[in-house]
Amino acid sequence: MPPVLPMLAKSVKGPITSLADPGKYGGLSFEPKWDGFRCILFKDGDEVELASRNTKPLTRYFPEVVEAARAQLPARCVLDGELFVAIGPKLEFETLQERIHPAKSRVDLLAEQTPASFVAFDLLALDDTDYTEQPFSDRRAKLETVLQGLDGPCYLTRTTTDPAVAEEWFTQFEGAGLDGVVAKPLTAPYSPNSRTMLKIKHDRTADVVLAGYRHHKNSTPEEPLLGSLLLGLYADGQLQHIGVSASFTGARRAELIEELKPLECGFDEHPWGQWQEWAIANPDRVPGTQSRWSAGKDLSFIPLRPERVLEVAYDHMEGRRFRHTAHFKRWRTDRDPESCGYEQLEEPVSYELGKILGIG
Repeated sequence: MPPVLPMLAKSVKGPITSLADPGKYGGLSFEPKWDGFRCILFKDGDEVELASRNTKPLTRYFPEVVEAARAQLPARCVLDGELFVAIGPKLEFETLQERIHPAKSRVDLLAEQTPASFVAFDLLALDDTDYTEQPFSDRRAKLETVLQGLDGPCYLTRTTTDPAVAEEWFTQFEGAGLDGVVAKPLTAPYSPNSRTMLKIKHDRTADVVLAGYRHHKNSTPEEPLLGSLLLGLYADGQLQHIGVSASFTGARRAELIEELKPLECGFDEHPWGQWQEWAIANPDRVPGTQSRWSAGKDLSFIPLRPERVLEVAYDHMEGRRFRHTAHFKRWRTDRDPESCGYEQLEEPVSYELGKILGIG
């Protein structure tokens, strides 16, 4: 019965074939790392509940998934999986985020216009049997038996025990919007809120332009602290917002305030000056603008003359932005800001999502 915290994963470095050492992890099962909302699905007859990673209810936002679960899944089961929205051949996380809306009319409309799907990748319970203490190899075998032949909106994820195949998936599947590979020890039980699984994500670097910063939530006028750096890349002569870099120590946050002070400028002389007039949600999530996800937060930023370049590590692109917060690596005093463009970013190979799901 809910609430149940999902089993978690810890990040490890590739190559994936290096994880095949039985003395280190034992036998592993590999599967695609889906880029959606983690979801524990509970079903008892017509009663279906969807719960998020932090146990918050998702059921009201995805009525089409509830109906699909009633039609396609076993009568009584608890499944660990992911909610996702696909448009054409790839996942669209931004579109998935739009599904969390307070108005039922909007939820119903989006359920028709951008329907979500559920992909199962673990079994917690079936009928009266609790499977959490059983090894993953047994849980997976049972899943394949009871979920065989699903063709959407509910799916069963693919798996392999061959690390060479998983290495191919790691490269190929990113083109369909997935962001890595997950490995599960074949002998491990299902351990809620424990980092039993392993995740291998793409690790890339880019040289980006520093365009501004935001204050940390604990910053005060007497002791200002930097919260995050705002990053940009040039496209067609215009500096575009690509994401942020954060995760500095407290001491470094104070140092950066002083270090960057000479670069501070007014909005009227900044490439993003026109954005200070905007106060609406926007698809590019430019700095200083509001959205449903940022309501109540101070999104103002300190503009800096775009004269400094830094190298950051990132794992995954979503459209023209970093999907996650980038990691600061070093300053690049040898780089000219205008030379930092999108062409340096690695383009993933296009791949059809249907092939990953075993359809089409």
